[in-house]
Amino acid sequence: MNRTYDTNTIYKDSLNKKLTGVCAGIARHYDMERWLVRGLTLGALFLMPMVTGVAYVVASVLLRTR
Repeated sequence: MNRTYDTNTIYKDSLNKKLTGVCAGIARHYDMERWLVRGLTLGALFLMPMVTGVAYVVASVLLRTR
């Protein structure tokens, strides 16, 4: 079965994941380094823990796995 993916959609990256694959999926979508997206996420988690935590959980539930 040949699968095609929409290039305008963000997916969770199950191959390069650390927790749920959200940061790896965002990095893949925007063509960024995974460590940079994870570092920015940790920085945002430190500065705004509630907002970042809720956003990460919502993204991990709503994003489809690639």
